[in-house]
Amino acid sequence: MSSELASGYTVVHAKSKAFYERYERKDDLQHQTHFCPGCGHGNVHKMLASAIAELGIQDRTILVGPVGCGVFTYYYFDVGNVSAAHGRAPAVATAMKRSSPEGIVISYQGDGDLSAIGSAEILHAANRGEHITVIFVNNAIYSMTGGQFAPTTLLGQKSTTTPDGRNAATEGYPLHVCELLATLEAPVYIERVGLGDNKQIAQAARAIKRAVECQVRGLGFSLIEVLSPCPTIWKMTPVDAQHWVRDVMEKTFPLGVFRDRTREAQPRPQREPAPPLEQIPRILGVANEDLPEGNAHVMEQEKEIDLQVRIAGFGGQGVLLLGEVLAEAGLDAGLEVSWLPSYGPEMRSGTSNCHVRLSRQPIDSPLVTVPNVLVAMNEPSLRKFDASVRPGGWIIYNGEAFPPEYQRKDVHVLARPFTRLADELGDARASNMIMLGALLEIADFLPQVSIAAALRRLVKNPKWVELDERAMALGRKIHKESLDEVLP
Repeated sequence: MSSELASGYTVVHAKSKAFYERYERKDDLQHQTHFCPGCGHGNVHKMLASAIAELGIQDRTILVGPVGCGVFTYYYFDVGNVSAAHGRAPAVATAMKRSSPEGIVISYQGDGDLSAIGSAEILHAANRGEHITVIFVNNAIYSMTGGQFAPTTLLGQKSTTTPDGRNAATEGYPLHVCELLATLEAPVYIERVGLGDNKQIAQAARAIKRAVECQVRGLGFSLIEVLSPCPTIWKMTPVDAQHWVRDVMEKTFPLGVFRDRTREAQPRPQREPAPPLEQIPRILGVANEDLPEGNAHVMEQEKEIDLQVRIAGFGGQGVLLLGEVLAEAGLDAGLEVSWLPSYGPEMRSGTSNCHVRLSRQPIDSPLVTVPNVLVAMNEPSLRKFDASVRPGGWIIYNGEAFPPEYQRKDVHVLARPFTRLADELGDARASNMIMLGALLEIADFLPQVSIAAALRRLVKNPKWVELDERAMALGRKIHKESLDEVLP
């Protein structure tokens, strides 16, 4: 790190190479971070950057940034950077490590991020012994959003939401993350350090480097909690805030090592790589010969396809299966597809609906907010979603006729007592397949071979397959016979 200058001076301390040379978050002041004077994040950033550089892992490091005061890690650290939703950094870090096992994955979080909304994420990541390193900056307050109390706020500590001080009877006790995680079997190294004076800062730097080194050695999960000053929100001078960490915070959060198995821990075996795509059918128990090769060539290649369908009804009416068959048929035909279910907690008679999209182009979102086809299997669903159908679209309704007050004249409509028709066909539960048949005839682009293949993959009982095929055929016939009833 040192170098001889022309003047004869020797540089013994310099900015870590793990930092960018300039911080381009703003046009001006590109030599400094955004942190308040006296904030602990600056110190922790320097410690982490130094550890990365000294261990020679800069090109392997993936830093998962938080939501909070440390959110701009990607502007400062010259490593692989990934941003995570609030509290979800351990989950994102898990995905990064499992997909890139050779990488050194570090999750950087504050107390409002990790110990509040992210408490389940960190608990289960630690319990699984995920091979990641977590840097947990604890300043006992929600700083970025104005100073609300956090799970780590001390008893009696004032905040914007506890103006008289935190009260255990109403806000509970401060959450001790290190102590909590140390009760688990899997973690290898857990330590709490502080930034209350120079001695503590030196120990914090050693602990952070050791935690990262733990991952370099392949030993498993490690976490360093850093008690950090927050002068701005605490309304203290930087010096007083630093002393408050040492003299007050440490009484609630004692410093020390809570788990250290680095001496006896053995490098964890590498997970097996993901199987090749061609092996997936065998793993899922589906023989390759049972899968159609895709029938996109059967369709008119120049035809524009953008089918957005909302299917809604009661639980038990086959809403989700209707959508699955449609999506599977599109997938078999070589289209881009999405299927998104949404249903209430009741097994039967609760609300149920799903979104299905079929397109030649990549699908940006599985949500269907403005469908061009609405399949309403009961009147409440019709009333709830009919206004969302785009002009010129279709509404297929399971009823003798549309309600008298139904006023829309800019959509095509098809109303039939599909449940009764299915009962006459053999089973009232096949009403969803009759409605699917009408939808397929309206869309008129999916090859029959793809529809048949999808049905057989999803419906295993040959008796039901035969009934469903007859039901879809009836639905197609109903649509053809009703063309005079719809708008031109």
